[in-house]
Amino acid sequence: MTLATATDLADPLLGPWLKGFPGAAAPVPLSRIASRRWNLLAGDLSFPLAVLDRRALEHNIAWMQRFVRERGVEIAPHGKTTMSPQLFGRQLAAGAWGITFASVFQLRLGVLGGVRRALVANQVVHGTDLAALAALLVQHPGLQVAFLVDSSAQLRGIEAWHRVNAGAPVFDVLIEIGVAGGRTGVRDQAAAVALAQELRASAAVRLVGIECYEGLAISGDSARDETGVDALMQRLAAVAREIEPMFEADEVIVSAGGSAVFDLVAARLVLPLARPVRALLRSGCYVTHDHGNYQRLLQPLLQRCGCDGALEAALTVWALVQSTPEPGLALLGAGRRDLSFDIEMPRPLLHVPAGSRTPLPAPAGWRIDRLNDQHAYLRIGADAPAPEVGDLVALGISHPCTTFDKWTWMPVVDEGLDVVDAVTIHF
Repeated sequence: MTLATATDLADPLLGPWLKGFPGAAAPVPLSRIASRRWNLLAGDLSFPLAVLDRRALEHNIAWMQRFVRERGVEIAPHGKTTMSPQLFGRQLAAGAWGITFASVFQLRLGVLGGVRRALVANQVVHGTDLAALAALLVQHPGLQVAFLVDSSAQLRGIEAWHRVNAGAPVFDVLIEIGVAGGRTGVRDQAAAVALAQELRASAAVRLVGIECYEGLAISGDSARDETGVDALMQRLAAVAREIEPMFEADEVIVSAGGSAVFDLVAARLVLPLARPVRALLRSGCYVTHDHGNYQRLLQPLLQRCGCDGALEAALTVWALVQSTPEPGLALLGAGRRDLSFDIEMPRPLLHVPAGSRTPLPAPAGWRIDRLNDQHAYLRIGADAPAPEVGDLVALGISHPCTTFDKWTWMPVVDEGLDVVDAVTIHF
């Protein structure tokens, strides 16, 4: 699949070169996929297949927009969750301020797909990435991008590149506040202030905000998580107050927020500074949610914030039973190449006997306990009925990010499992 033009992203051609697309079917533009009148259970598609539920997608996007609006913040959802231009478009249309990316490569994909305000929530270091970012800024007047800086060494590299490339755009940057033993980010307030002074004095960058990420030490215990988030956000606020005279924009971007405790972050994101604050939450996994890790973490979040409703899992992977080689075991035709396993095994949700079009709840005695590249080991409890070869099983996943990166497209289905749309994915 080429990415030469915006049209390639907006309405790409789908065909049998894509995993899950029926091998004997003619190619079709994404915009015409619904005209095929395919149904997930009618034998129209190939398996394994990752599928998005339209109603749950729409619910989740609206739910999050309502959540941030009620708290006086905005959202720049992390695009690395899906890397799908069609889903970016849905999020922006619903009111997202922009989209967050993890690299300049991801940013370029987003810009080609229509994103015009973005954060790169990572350090940009290498000259080729700086050149690519500069080219995007020149090619797309009005494009607003800021990336993270956490060291003098990084700044020196940016300045050296700028000296060689006279006339290149000045880069907007945010100082990243980190935690000891964690990932990137300045570790103490004095170092952050010193770095802000260097950034303010540099002709290569413009200091426009401050950022942190709280998600590395989340436990699911509300008291512990609230204490940790509060300490980090207090550090961020203290640095922001001290370096406020060094910011070089009319408004200060203040950003934080993963997908686990975004309620705790949102409550602390609007800092009382003298100039306007643009408070940006970066949660990404809310768009599809999941059936595991985030489903568990959402429960204490809902209790803390007293929120109405909840996010809903919109992503499942469907697989065929392809062998029942011994009692108590069935092999499904989906594995590590098809679904996430970095946090936990997938969970059987639905069972459709061969020839049926009626999904049934998967028996309680079914569980996946092992994956190979192309197989899932479905263990059948002593009192549970066994599936037969040719049956379909829908699997719920934990951590949507590492399922999306295994697919180049996903159909979107309605309540009757008719294919009504599709998205493409570009990792």
